[in-house]
Amino acid sequence: QVQLVESGGGLVQPGGSLRLSCAASGFTVRNHAMSWYRQAPGKERELVAMITSAGGGTNYADSVKDRFTISRDNTKNTVYLQMNGLKPEDTAVYYCKLEAWGHWGRGTQVTVSS
Repeated sequence: QVQLVESGGGLVQPGGSLRLSCAASGFTVRNHAMSWYRQAPGKERELVAMITSAGGGTNYADSVKDRFTISRDNTKNTVYLQMNGLKPEDTAVYYCKLEAWGHWGRGTQVTVSS
């Protein structure tokens, strides 16, 4: 059974950092493209970052490029999103997604506020 469990969200001041984790079970993350999305109140869910299978190439939304880094730990079967230089506009619920099969986690709240 495929399961994705996000963690690591919280309240952080502008300019701060957080690392989100997506623990996967029921499949092997290194064999699949994995993504992080976010959804702010009143807005549509948007793609933040993606990591491909095999070679592990990455893609980012322009709004987070040079601030966020997606990675994976194959030994832990976990995907991460390192977020630096956080801004109030990064406030959202962040979701992990297994792209090939369309599975989503339940999300973790990130709030950037002073």
